[in-house]
Amino acid sequence: MDEEIKNSVLKTGTSIVGIVCKDGIVMAGDRKVTLGGQIVVSKNEQKVIQINDYIVASFTGNASDAQMLQKVIAAELRLKHLRSKTRPTVKESANLLTMLTFRNIRQFSTIPSIAGTLVAGFNEDGSCELYTIEPAGSIMKVEDYDANLGSGMPYMLGLLERQYKKDMTIKEGVNLAIEALKSSTQRDTASGSGIDVFAITKEGIKHEIKQTIEATYKEEK
Repeated sequence: MDEEIKNSVLKTGTSIVGIVCKDGIVMAGDRKVTLGGQIVVSKNEQKVIQINDYIVASFTGNASDAQMLQKVIAAELRLKHLRSKTRPTVKESANLLTMLTFRNIRQFSTIPSIAGTLVAGFNEDGSCELYTIEPAGSIMKVEDYDANLGSGMPYMLGLLERQYKKDMTIKEGVNLAIEALKSSTQRDTASGSGIDVFAITKEGIKHEIKQTIEATYKEEK
């Protein structure tokens, strides 16, 4: 029965990536959602989500857990802002999401909450930060790049190791994120269908790239 339940859970599979640039952060992800890691149930599920005016998050793991986390964190950050009369920093926002993740994974459940997250944003002083939160609840500040624990991670890290450069621009980071996602969707069966790329700078958040991957058939010569 446990195996049957696990196989019926919608999983994002996922290729997500965050890249630290000299003028901000680039975050990107694919769009495919699978059932039990075998059947594609959605080809248009955006995994990089703008939480509010200054925070963007991307998720990997169980689709329901990811959807619930993004709703809860948006509400909690709004409440924190109203109570304290000050806007939470990126670090505070990431740590709040870490607390939610840590608590969820340790609550007894037939289907435990499993979701990894990348969190990026800009502070009121104009600085930009990127944090990675693994499914068990630990958090680390990212100084270069990270792909969390998505199924496409192994395929992206090799490319990022060779092509990432410190102090690269946002434009260079967007192009690198696209190449990283292409490298994973070619080999990872749980990733693909489309890509979304966001740029986070002191000027704000911009959805730079929206692309759909469509199958084409060519006659062999």
